[in-house]
Amino acid sequence: MSALVQHACSFLFVPANRPERLPKALASGADMVIADWEDAVAPADKDGARAALLAACADLAPAQRARLLVRINAAGTAWHAPDLRALAQLVGQGVAGAVVPKAESADTLQGVATAAGSACALVPLIESVAGLDAADALARAPQVARLAFGHLDFQVDAGMQCAPDEAELLPVRMALVLASRRGALAQPIDGVTVDTRDAATTTADTRRAQRMGFGAKLCIHPAQVASVHAVFAPTPEAVERARQVVQAMEAAQGGVCVLDGRMVDAPVLHLARQTLQRHAWALQRSPH
Repeated sequence: MSALVQHACSFLFVPANRPERLPKALASGADMVIADWEDAVAPADKDGARAALLAACADLAPAQRARLLVRINAAGTAWHAPDLRALAQLVGQGVAGAVVPKAESADTLQGVATAAGSACALVPLIESVAGLDAADALARAPQVARLAFGHLDFQVDAGMQCAPDEAELLPVRMALVLASRRGALAQPIDGVTVDTRDAATTTADTRRAQRMGFGAKLCIHPAQVASVHAVFAPTPEAVERARQVVQAMEAAQGGVCVLDGRMVDAPVLHLARQTLQRHAWALQRSPH
């Protein structure tokens, strides 16, 4: 399974029927790019979008294909089966995997995995109450790398009318974080911010996601990527503190110790190591 999918903190959508945007999206700095065959493409353009992506991928370098996911059309639609056939070709060429919309059944994920092959990482998109109810099963399905939250569709399905701070969705977000942990997955991916002009809104939404235990965010515009990275990348102060914690615990040979008047024990050490891992990933992120 692609380590990129598991470690990425930014996932940028691009319409698959606009292949000229794909190189720009890959050059945006986003960790992963999601070529969209679903919501971004009108029904009359589905076949063309599929063909356009197959053609565009032929011109990509292997490292670029490894940063590419495809959002297929949902099971039960007329486009699902042809999407799976095309997905198998793309995965064979090095594309990382698929975002599976309207995910509500582990059996559906198994069907995608079987069709696309063992190299296909799956990102189920939880967009309904039924999907939330199945979150544990989805998290434990084969080849699933992470869960993602489609909070806009979820609100419609649940009949919700959320305030701008989306406090009403806090229990749902927490449920996905906990399901991911129970399934031993990487931290889940939070939904999009629809305001593409206000960086402060993207930053605030990303900080909320981070506080709740999400490790990544879906983006709909390249301008949002930098804000997402700025939140998820540890600050220099946090990195230095984490190094001090690790050094102190090593000096104490694994026992409890005190650093600057604060107790340092196993949970604190674990958090410090997570901070250093996130820092290492941020350093590896090239300016694409």
